[in-house]
Amino acid sequence: MYITDNSKKPKGDFSDCKGLLDRIANYSLEYLENEGVFVFPEHVKDSDDLSKEQVVIKRIGNDCVTSNVMGFLGFNGEKLTIKSRFSSEQDSKDFFLQYLIQKVFDFPNFIDFSIQSNFKENIFMYLVFLFPYYLKKAMRKGLFKTYVRNLYNDSNVKGSIDISRHIKLNTPFLGKIAYSKKEYSYDNYVTELIRHTVEYIHSKSYGKQILCKVRDEVNKVVSVTEKYSFYDRQKILTKNVRNPVKHAYYKEYQDLQKLCLEILKDQNQQISVGCCSLYGILFDGAWLWEEYVNTLIGDDFYHPRNKGNSDGSNSGAQQLFTSISLNDTEKDRVAGLIYPDFIGKNPNNRIIADAKYKPECNIKNKDYLQILAYMLRFDSKKAFYIYPFQKDTCSLQSSVKLALNKGLTYENNVEKRDDIEVIKQGLEVPCIECKCDYSTFCKLMEKAENSFKSKLTHNF
Repeated sequence: MYITDNSKKPKGDFSDCKGLLDRIANYSLEYLENEGVFVFPEHVKDSDDLSKEQVVIKRIGNDCVTSNVMGFLGFNGEKLTIKSRFSSEQDSKDFFLQYLIQKVFDFPNFIDFSIQSNFKENIFMYLVFLFPYYLKKAMRKGLFKTYVRNLYNDSNVKGSIDISRHIKLNTPFLGKIAYSKKEYSYDNYVTELIRHTVEYIHSKSYGKQILCKVRDEVNKVVSVTEKYSFYDRQKILTKNVRNPVKHAYYKEYQDLQKLCLEILKDQNQQISVGCCSLYGILFDGAWLWEEYVNTLIGDDFYHPRNKGNSDGSNSGAQQLFTSISLNDTEKDRVAGLIYPDFIGKNPNNRIIADAKYKPECNIKNKDYLQILAYMLRFDSKKAFYIYPFQKDTCSLQSSVKLALNKGLTYENNVEKRDDIEVIKQGLEVPCIECKCDYSTFCKLMEKAENSFKSKLTHNF
């Protein structure tokens, strides 16, 4: 069954996947992640657009309403694909989602997901595409290192003697002693798991093209995994399932470990381990859209990236207030951390931009209050909402200008100001025909991007 994001359908339309709907409707993303669904970005609590409490599908009366989340879900033979609203519900094509992923992760255009007829194969392909991103992110912390117990059989005893192994290996006695020693090593169950994943991806026809983006990281993993053996794969998988990474410093390796386990599962059961298991992969459309917009305007704007650096610091945050101490012994403190999507780099004409993955007609109320707070904080006279639209949706306009008001209705003196304005600037997503292929869609998107950037620059 196919549905789209930000849409509403009668509950009766889900008759083909009623069991699946019961497992996901009104359940939070955090719950689905714990049930075995792979959620991207990997930590919903670290995303402003996604929250732990956000649901994929919400039941409201007799209707089911979807959110910004897209992806693939399966349960007990039932399959549900949540596509972007810029695709047709009637077929498997979702060029817009594929395009966002390709641009955000800088992948070459060499696979057309629309021709993948196998539901689980589609999920598998997206997981593989995410591997370089997770690997690079994790290895910013350096190679994973932990204590391992190594086995030796020589005359230089430095650990615990293994009597049973000694009798087996050294009868008759020729001077060697079987022993084991605990050592702090890069060659451990986690790096071995990564190595197995690398080798598995490399065995695919598209493997070299995917791994070329992380060539240096792959070489480092290969250089330290001297114990690698193809025949140890199941043993390595089992050890990683039983020993998830828990150290706070290696948080990024927790996510990489989970991804590797998903990729390395048997191809016929690669996402689920049982016929009654919930499985799948979900993408936050709002996050993807924001990162995609950054590829278009990143040269002219700072992009705080919401939750700061991978080391857990809030270096990406901006301070709304400074708390002025009333006591001379106390130091001034910052208060009110904010995370604007984009802050213009020109100090003489500071512009704020906010990426919104929703129709123009739904940008209102709290959205306005948020961007006005940013404008006040950064002395900005102009701000943009950047959103995707198609001419056959409720977002009929590519650009809407809003002037801030002054005066009071009580005094009957409300009028617009000429010095402060907010502009809703849309990027038109091309409508695709049934016969349209992905390469044609990419060309149309590039044309739309050029038009968008021209309009944005014109309004600076």
